[in-house]
Amino acid sequence: MKNIAIARREELPENFEIAEIDASKTTTLREFYETMAGVFEFPDYFGYNLDSFDEMMNDLSWIENEKILIYFTHSDKFLEKERNESKILTLLDLLDATCEEWKWAEADEDIPKKELLVRFSPGERIQRLLE
Repeated sequence: MKNIAIARREELPENFEIAEIDASKTTTLREFYETMAGVFEFPDYFGYNLDSFDEMMNDLSWIENEKILIYFTHSDKFLEKERNESKILTLLDLLDATCEEWKWAEADEDIPKKELLVRFSPGERIQRLLE
C-alpha cells in the first residue's frame, strides 16, 4: 500500500491538516464509520457502509483543507473486534486507492482537488495487516 504507512506522530508531514483518530474508538466497522462521519462531518445521507464511505472520501467537497492526513493513534485497536479480516483488508485497500485517486483527480467547481494520506501509529497488528 503506497499511501498508507506506519509513522510516529513526530514523523508526520507538517504541511498537512491532521485528522487524528483514536483507533480504540474504531474497534468495529460501525464504530469506524461513525467516527469518520464525525471527524469529516459527512453529510446526513452517509449510509454507514463501505460504498457510502467510498463515495464520501472521494468527494470531500465540504472540506476546505487541500492536504489531509488521517492519523490513527492506538493502531492495534483498529477494527480489533471485526472478525472478518478480509473486510479490514478491503477497507485498507479502499483507503489506499482513494489516496491514489486524489493524486490524479482533476479539480473542478464541485469537488476541489485534495491530497490525502493515511498513517497509523506503530503497532504489531497494524504492521501485519499492512503487509
